Amino acid sequence: MEETFELGTISCPSGTLVLIDGGHLGLWSGDRSPADIDPASLGIEDAAMAADVTGAVDFVVTGQDASEAVRTFGRQPGSRIHDVPASKATEFEATFAGHCRSVGFDARLEALPNREAHAHRARRTGEEGGGSFGMFGVPVVAVGGVPRRRHLPVLATRVDHGDGVGERWSEISIRMGEGRAASSISLGDIGVDWARVLFGDVDALNNWQHDEPVDGLADVAFWGAAADEAAATFAAPQLGEPGEDGVRGWTGLPLSEAIDRSRALSRWKDETGRRMAVDFRPHSHHWQIMREVRASPVEAGSMDLGDARVLCAMTSWGDGYFPVIADLDSSGDLLAVRVRFSHDS
Repeated sequence: MEETFELGTISCPSGTLVLIDGGHLGLWSGDRSPADIDPASLGIEDAAMAADVTGAVDFVVTGQDASEAVRTFGRQPGSRIHDVPASKATEFEATFAGHCRSVGFDARLEALPNREAHAHRARRTGEEGGGSFGMFGVPVVAVGGVPRRRHLPVLATRVDHGDGVGERWSEISIRMGEGRAASSISLGDIGVDWARVLFGDVDALNNWQHDEPVDGLADVAFWGAAADEAAATFAAPQLGEPGEDGVRGWTGLPLSEAIDRSRALSRWKDETGRRMAVDFRPHSHHWQIMREVRASPVEAGSMDLGDARVLCAMTSWGDGYFPVIADLDSSGDLLAVRVRFSHDS
């Protein structure tokens, strides 16, 4: 049996909507060059690899057969190819040229003088009809033509998939118009590594603070087999956050104090070999919205960011690559954007 739930609403004053893994928003460059992003935030500590990432090259594909050449090359969608590591750029150009020669395509790569900012990628993709683009190798979807002046409901459909899987979302959709779809088009895949999808206005995301607290405060949470012992050792109360029964820790600590307590807990856990998870939570925008997600019976939360409202929802399937579909009416106007999590939808 299929059930539908309203997860909340979004608003999109710019008219361009971005669908992105909410856990990866710390990599979003906004209107800055992606070269400004610290490679350490990608988990890269090797100096040579870091230089490869910060010196990466973006290409535009030109020529009469550019679209077909990109499609058959099968590396990245769209009219531009992003984030080719600096040490691989020359080899990449030669491989693309060889592919075009082998099938007789009139197409070539031209290196852009500057890296294309992630917000620029999203706006351009939306203007070109919507689709997927890469953000440090993670597929992100953007779509234009979204209604600008009203809140849009976000709906999720839940199905019992059986076979030990149980009830999970089959799709999450943003409804933008009434009536039946006359056609549907693929917008590509969204890549998810943090089990969550965020729907946000492209301009609003430029204001997103992923790790930096907006109020100078942070929480420290811990749970697991050794949580009671740790709570006694460190005089930690129940965390007291909705949806987090059994979690211990402290809320609203000054940032430096929260860092010290988090480090002390982690050191105690490592030195004693205890089994326990420790979570350091600065009061960032990511923390704010995940606080709502954890408290929600449908694992979704929303917040206002500038003039826009963004929404984050857990996939219920964990990580993966999930297709995004746009439904259009008979005039070609956008009726809905859907993220599919199974073949049942």
